[in-house]
Amino acid sequence: MPISGAKIPTAIPTYPHPTVGKWRFFEINNLCKNRAFKSRQSNGIAKLKLKRSINHPTFVASASNVSISDTSFPTDYPDLLRQAKEATESAMQDNIQLMEIEFPTSGLDSVPGDGEGGIEMTGSMQLIREFCDRLIAPEKATRTRIFFPEANEVTFARTSVFEGVALKLDYLTKPSFFEDFGFGTKVKMADRVQPEDELFLVAYPYFNVNEMLVVEELYKEAVANTSRKLIVFNGELDRIRSGYYPSFFYPKLAALTKTLFPKMETVYYIHNFKGRNGGTLFRCYPGPWQVLRRAGKKYICVHQRETMPSLKEVALDILRPV
Repeated sequence: MPISGAKIPTAIPTYPHPTVGKWRFFEINNLCKNRAFKSRQSNGIAKLKLKRSINHPTFVASASNVSISDTSFPTDYPDLLRQAKEATESAMQDNIQLMEIEFPTSGLDSVPGDGEGGIEMTGSMQLIREFCDRLIAPEKATRTRIFFPEANEVTFARTSVFEGVALKLDYLTKPSFFEDFGFGTKVKMADRVQPEDELFLVAYPYFNVNEMLVVEELYKEAVANTSRKLIVFNGELDRIRSGYYPSFFYPKLAALTKTLFPKMETVYYIHNFKGRNGGTLFRCYPGPWQVLRRAGKKYICVHQRETMPSLKEVALDILRPV
C-alpha cells in the first residue's frame, strides 16, 4: 500500500538517441519512409537543420577518492567526434576487433525520444560521415564498408550525406511486405563482403529486432579469426542489455548478451539520465567508466570503475542521493 505524500527522487534511466557540425542542411526523402523516417514528412520532403551544441558544461572532479582520467566530457559534437576517433584508434592498436560507439544525437545532454525517430537516425548518418572523415585515411576508403539497416537508406545516403564518397555503402536487410510487423528479408552476409574489405561500420541497427542478429552473423562470418574490425555505431544496445526485449519472445536477441556482447569493447559512450538526480554515464577508451553529475556549468565525477555499470545501478544507486 503506497504511503500518502511519500516522494522518492531518483534518476530516470533512458535509452540513447541522435545534432551535429555547424548548421548543415540536407533533405529526408521518401526512400526512407518505410522506417522511422515516416515521422512528419511534409509534401514528401522535410528540411533538417543540424545544429552544433553550445554552452556545454566543463568537467571537474570533486570526490577526493575518485581518480579522474585525462578525457573530459566533450564540449560539442566536433569535440565528441575527435574523442571517439582517438578512442577507436587506441582500441584498434590494442587489436580489438568488435567495438561499440554510442551517444545521443539530439544534443549532448539529450535522451532517447527528445528528437523524432527519423531525424535522430538521419542525425546519426551525418555524424557517421563526419566520424569516417576523421578516422579513415583516403587510401583506406575503398576498403571500408558501411552497413545501413536497409537498402532504401543506402540509396538515400548516396544521394545526400555520402554523395561522392569512395566508401562502400551496403545494407543488412531488404524491406518486405511484412516490414511493419518487424520482419525483413535476410541478406546473407558472406555474399556482401569482399576480400579487400578491412573495416565494417554498422549504422544504428536497432529499428528492427533482426538487425543485430545480422550483425552477429557479419561478425562470425567476416570478422572473427581475421584482421578485420567491426564498429557498431549508435545501435542502442542498452535495450538488449537491460532486457527491454523479453527473452521468452526474443531468445536469439537475448542470447547476444552471452555470445556477441562479451567480445565487444565499448570504446565511446554517453548516456544521460533525466530527473531531479540526473547525470551521465561516460566512457572514452582506454579510460574508465565514469558517472558524472552536473553542477551548474560543470560536471563532477561521483563514481568511477573499470567495468560498465548497468543503467539501473547508475540511476537507482550511484545517482540516488544519500
